[in-house]
Amino acid sequence: MARTRIRVVGRGPMLVDGPVEITMPDGSQVVSDRSVVALCMCKRSKIYPFCDTSHRARRERTPAATIGRAVDDAVE
Repeated sequence: MARTRIRVVGRGPMLVDGPVEITMPDGSQVVSDRSVVALCMCKRSKIYPFCDTSHRARRERTPAATIGRAVDDAVE
């Protein structure tokens, strides 16, 4: 039997080599035939248990990044 590869992305989804069958807490089954499946780790996804990149919206910018971006935007 082949091993299943799972990669945990910092501040992002868990990437699982598919296809997969997921058993949800209520006992229902969710299936994906994709070759790589992104599973939501933040529980903000509208398509949970799959990732929809909602975790990106919660990232806060550092003050330096915000200042640099404001300057860059003003130059354009």
